[in-house]
Amino acid sequence: MRLIKLDATESTNSFLKELANNSLLDNYTVAVTNNQTSGRGQMNTTWHSEPYKNLTFSIFTPLKNLTITHQPYLNFAISLGIYDVLFQFGIPDLSIKWPNDILSANKKICGILIETTFSNQKIKNMIVGIGLNVNQEIFSKKISNASSLKIIMKKDFDLEILLNKIIERIQFRVSLIEDGKFTETQTNIIMLYIEEKYPQHL
Repeated sequence: MRLIKLDATESTNSFLKELANNSLLDNYTVAVTNNQTSGRGQMNTTWHSEPYKNLTFSIFTPLKNLTITHQPYLNFAISLGIYDVLFQFGIPDLSIKWPNDILSANKKICGILIETTFSNQKIKNMIVGIGLNVNQEIFSKKISNASSLKIIMKKDFDLEILLNKIIERIQFRVSLIEDGKFTETQTNIIMLYIEEKYPQHL
């Protein structure tokens, strides 16, 4: 893994995309910034993040054995990887709002943007952009459903520890997909769905 720390940048996804166009990147090249000034979400939405308070980073990884039909499994793997770590930290009432949001008690705490590059029908590589609200306590009134780990848990979190654990878990989840273990991922998704919809039965 190669970690690139940026004090400020418009978008870590855009930064890695430009870097990949001009050089050969290591597997799991990660760009993380203290201040993302023009973060992007799905459907051209904007991700707002208070500088030095949150995790805003992107991961670049080449992929060898996956085709365009496997794209949904990558979404599953990334979301599950982040979910796993937040669950380990005791964040309550977690749920995944497909395809790109992670919630706690129906409040958005994390956004995901996955951009893939194709060669014919094969997925050549992907850049995963992640914005996780960590220690921010005040949000714009225009964002009514946002929350953060600090608001939920009433304590500060170490950004570097969170970053490393999320990267490690995403690597594990994506490796399952690359090894063709789709059933395991599907089972995890189904169990989460059942737990969210019918918690009294578990």
